[in-house]
Amino acid sequence: MTRLAGILFVILACAGTASSAEDVCAVAAHLVQADAPLPRVAAAIKKKTLPIVVAGTTSSTLPGSTGPALAYPTRLEAALQQKLPGVSVKVTSFAKPRQSAAEMAAAFPKVLRDEKPALIVWQTGTADAMMGISADAFQATLEDAIGRVHEGGADVVFINPQYSPRTDAVVATAPYTEAMRWVAAGNAINLFDRQAVMREWGELGTFDLHAATKSLDTAAKVHDCIGRLLADLVLQGVAAAGDEAKDKTTR
Repeated sequence: MTRLAGILFVILACAGTASSAEDVCAVAAHLVQADAPLPRVAAAIKKKTLPIVVAGTTSSTLPGSTGPALAYPTRLEAALQQKLPGVSVKVTSFAKPRQSAAEMAAAFPKVLRDEKPALIVWQTGTADAMMGISADAFQATLEDAIGRVHEGGADVVFINPQYSPRTDAVVATAPYTEAMRWVAAGNAINLFDRQAVMREWGELGTFDLHAATKSLDTAAKVHDCIGRLLADLVLQGVAAAGDEAKDKTTR
């Protein structure tokens, strides 16, 4: 009886922890919305295999031996695996420091051939801002690359620069964030507005983002929430693809 009670306590504690994490993440859930369908992702899910590639810079990673397991690409994989039982979900991260959008785009043909992803999650903007690459050149790179990615068989989700009260006044990312918004709106691409989500968390006190650069625990929680919310956006895009397919069959 004592052993059974202990097992039940562990189960309830784990459930409570998961529920608590979802509640914290949900504070900014109203800022996450799929505005475009993800038909290639939907097709992959029907085949029970969902390969995803994350292309990004150091803000897609966390330091230390446990960093990869705590960073949002891995948390995205875990969240999607939980929400898609029976589907094999694999998220591969190609995050490297100080990669410009053009450098990432140049690597996409090989990534598409080797990994055959149904989705490329493209986190970019900060490196271009720091390197002084013009916002117009940055926008042109995005416009050109998304067509090539679609031709290669993958959908695209943009992730804009992260918000940090420590660096926001130093690195002028606003023109690049706006360029991503324009390209997403003009090309039916979903944008995960990480900047707005993190600013919301910071302003509401959900996370102490002043401490995030020093506290791996805080950073891990932020990444976990980003992974969970990104999974929600992906599934919204899949649902939109299903609705679009139904509309075509009823016309």
